[in-house]
Amino acid sequence: MAITINLDMMLVKRKMKSYELARQIGITSANLSILKSGKAKAIRLSTLDTICKVLECQPGDILEYIND
Repeated sequence: MAITINLDMMLVKRKMKSYELARQIGITSANLSILKSGKAKAIRLSTLDTICKVLECQPGDILEYIND
């Protein structure tokens, strides 16, 4: 897939653990792990919105397009 998810990088920058983010955005740690690993096929805009609110970032800080 040409879109990568840089959620780990944002978690490090914000000094936050994955389980903390999962709790704050209202998803399971397992679903957050799927998202972080790039195995997710889709992400709800409401989930992306909440992630950006919690991490105080822009969607472009998390999502990156890399041309294959």
